[in-house]
Amino acid sequence: MTDIPAKRKLTIEDVARQAGVSISTVSRVMNNTDYIADATRRKVQDAIDALDYRPNALARGLKQMKTDSIGLILSDLQNPFWLMVLEGIEDACQEAGYSLLILNSRDDPEKEGKNIKEFLMRQLDGIIINPASEDNPLFAALAAEAFPLVFLNRRVKGVEVDTVVADNFKGTMLAVSHLAALGKNRIAIFLYPANGISPRQERLEGYKQALAAHGLETDPALIKIVETKEDCLAAMKQLLSGSGKPDAILSTNNRLTLEILDALGTLNIAVPQDIALLGYDETEWSKHLNPPLTTIRQPAYEMGREAAERLILAIAAKRRGETMQPVTVQLEPTLVIRESCGEILQ
Repeated sequence: MTDIPAKRKLTIEDVARQAGVSISTVSRVMNNTDYIADATRRKVQDAIDALDYRPNALARGLKQMKTDSIGLILSDLQNPFWLMVLEGIEDACQEAGYSLLILNSRDDPEKEGKNIKEFLMRQLDGIIINPASEDNPLFAALAAEAFPLVFLNRRVKGVEVDTVVADNFKGTMLAVSHLAALGKNRIAIFLYPANGISPRQERLEGYKQALAAHGLETDPALIKIVETKEDCLAAMKQLLSGSGKPDAILSTNNRLTLEILDALGTLNIAVPQDIALLGYDETEWSKHLNPPLTTIRQPAYEMGREAAERLILAIAAKRRGETMQPVTVQLEPTLVIRESCGEILQ
């Protein structure tokens, strides 16, 4: 806690006092002008957070300086999807002569905010971010200052910056259409909670629209929103215990697909003999499952490369004193057909 009067404008001296370091140390941390031990840097950042010194830290980070470094904030580094996205970003950065720094928000908006401020303090030229939510006030602040920023994989309403996404409506419509063509008419969908995250909302809406397009009604009992492996097993038991059992399952996340397979195995339900399974996100292991998994392939590498190229263009424009009109680039998913849904249509 601090006894600084609430109405007085905070200064760098306040940060130094809070952190127990010198003013010059705070200055060097904020301007990234010299080597600072990680522990000291963290003390200064903690002081900035405690004092809510964000506006000044933000102003520091928005100074036009050339560091030839880009920041990347991802939501889940354990998801293999992001490894392919990262390859695209790295290739574009290397070709343009940019260094890449990576942080993981773990889908935590508070951690995401700290990640952004860390990058701003290091005077990075721009940031690519897979947003953890729509409510981070730093997004609007960065956009207002024309700071080079690209949203990746997720949309944020009301913030006008370059955005690179996949067509999630088309992805789930491709999936449902494939299952319907195989004669499936009780298609369940498994999702993680939306929490304001656009792809999850868009995939659910695409599922509903696709059902309607094929003359099938949306049954709320077939929509399963789960958070944990235990939730997935409980939802599966509930689905399979009633009279209106599904004949197919659409998973909307590759990690969720593994949890679904584990639940089906626990319940001795065979794929595709007892139920068809279609996953979202093509990964290296999809073709090695038993049976090999039919999936919706997102253009992961292309998304990463496009995001980096858009950011590099924005950085170059800002250095010339120009403003680029923000655009949304939407890339197309494709269906990869294997054996997990049964008969392979020719």
